[in-house]
Amino acid sequence: MPRVAVEDNSRMSLRIRSEEKALLLRAVALNHTDLTDFVVRHAVSAAKAVIEQADLVQLSERDSLRVLDLLENPPAPNAKLLAAARALPKRRA
Repeated sequence: MPRVAVEDNSRMSLRIRSEEKALLLRAVALNHTDLTDFVVRHAVSAAKAVIEQADLVQLSERDSLRVLDLLENPPAPNAKLLAAARALPKRRA
């Protein structure tokens, strides 16, 4: 049976194994907080870490030097780049 879309998107339901819930409840008790706060705080922290890792670009030393060299000595624009630049809308001064 399809679920009805919820307009208020502040609620989230999760299905977890009873062992996992017991583990969370033990951590909650040790942390003197409630389950919602504990889960949200740690889920948000984990989400930020995943996003930060995805946003990072790690280059080798060789690649870093290549990027710096290209920034200091850019290649001449090729025909495709020139055509793309000409296709841009004209900016008003």
